Amino acid sequence: MAREFTLPDVGEGVAEGEIVSWLVDEGDPVSEDQSVAEVETDKALVEIPSPVNGTVRELHAEAGAVVPVGTVIVTFDVEGETAETAESDSETARSSEPPGVDEPDAADGASEPDAANETAEAQETPTPTGRVFAPPRVRRLARAEGVDLTALEGNGPGGRLTEADVHAAAADEDESARETDEGAPTQETEEPSVEEPPADTAPGTDEQSPASATGHEPADRERTLAAPATRRLAREAGVDLDAVPTDESHDGEAFVTPEAVRAYAETQQAAQAADAQRVSARAADDARTRERAERIPYRGVRKAIGEQMERSAFTAPHVTHTDEVDVSRLVETRSRLAEHADEQGIRLTYMPFVMKAVVAGLRAYPLLNSQLDEENEEIVQLSQYNLGVAVATDAGLLVPVVEDVDRKGLLQLASELEELVARARDRSISLEEMQGGTFTITNVGALGGRFATPLVNYPEVGILALGAIDERPWVHEGEVVARDVLPLSLSFDHRVLDGAVAAGFTNTVAAHLREPELLLLE
Repeated sequence: MAREFTLPDVGEGVAEGEIVSWLVDEGDPVSEDQSVAEVETDKALVEIPSPVNGTVRELHAEAGAVVPVGTVIVTFDVEGETAETAESDSETARSSEPPGVDEPDAADGASEPDAANETAEAQETPTPTGRVFAPPRVRRLARAEGVDLTALEGNGPGGRLTEADVHAAAADEDESARETDEGAPTQETEEPSVEEPPADTAPGTDEQSPASATGHEPADRERTLAAPATRRLAREAGVDLDAVPTDESHDGEAFVTPEAVRAYAETQQAAQAADAQRVSARAADDARTRERAERIPYRGVRKAIGEQMERSAFTAPHVTHTDEVDVSRLVETRSRLAEHADEQGIRLTYMPFVMKAVVAGLRAYPLLNSQLDEENEEIVQLSQYNLGVAVATDAGLLVPVVEDVDRKGLLQLASELEELVARARDRSISLEEMQGGTFTITNVGALGGRFATPLVNYPEVGILALGAIDERPWVHEGEVVARDVLPLSLSFDHRVLDGAVAAGFTNTVAAHLREPELLLLE
């Protein structure tokens, strides 16, 4: 029996995923929980397991395709499964579709006589991805306005069509119809040949008038005299009589002849041809530019990082406080302890020392270990010390979180961090391991930088950037000598704390890095 399998919701707030690769081919046998595909969402790269024992009948999406959650991606042949079971599973799959496909509620059923038809339409309307994501009220509005939903692109969550999309499409259609009506020839009559301008438009001032196209200023005339045949000629040529230059007059009023209309129309056509040639040349230049440029899809983790950074930048007012600290004794201490760590198979870097120093600063200044609850207008001071450490990967910047840093020793922190960083770089890290952070550390010094202005990892309120440790001239015990110096850059949300708190936090961190023995007290 055939069984359809839809792309599941692999994370909170995830609306779509990219099929990175198929791990099976059509005709392959599969067992329950066997991975069949790698899917990249805006959170992470995950493997999708088979829900059944059976055979792959059909793969419904190519590798590289982006599909919404709830879309059928693979069909299995399951031996021994009854038709009733398959139908039940199909109903279950439909019930798990994304919220863009709405069923009419009880109120709609009671008040709308065609609620049943709307339900059928909501389930059966095909689109390139399988369905039109629109609730019944949007479908009713589309029918009333005569709008084809399959031709629209939704701007709601997950590509869902909204009432605003339908209104916009209806307005565009009305505008197109109006322009068509205005350009159509009207019935010729023997009325007086004085053409009055529209009441709301001054003669010759329309933005798209032929006068504008030719560079001639339209004549400022209240009336234009012309024979009916001349008016017919002007309509057929798309010429505004009020814009046609003329030196002739009848009874003191401007009079336009057929010859003047033809000459003006030729000038207009020449100008339009020149404009078209310039547009064509620009299009050719743009095409050559596109051919030379490489286009990289902006989606998945890269898009999620961009959206998170945009939200942080435009939500939290950022301020960055910088300082430098003499870490010569820390360099000596780490060098001695690294040998003991190597004996246990652990690589001891500077990061565990910094993490412990940051915890000391967060304890002294708890506003840095908090979040702003804007809805309830409260600053929530957190009791856990879960530190995120930014890691550069091929997919972008990922931030694994080390939990309960205050309860762990240096070697345990080094071991956990090394494992998390490795999984982040090979994209095997789970969503849970990148959530729940209370403060973030990023190491710009690994790339040779000194100071930075990092963006806060919203909804956190602080992030500390570490520069490169270099030997620099430093006043030590009254003499200028070479010392190992670490630059520090603290960005913070100025809504939650002020510069004095940020400076105090940075001073506490610096003190623990300057005198690493203080870390024994943490």
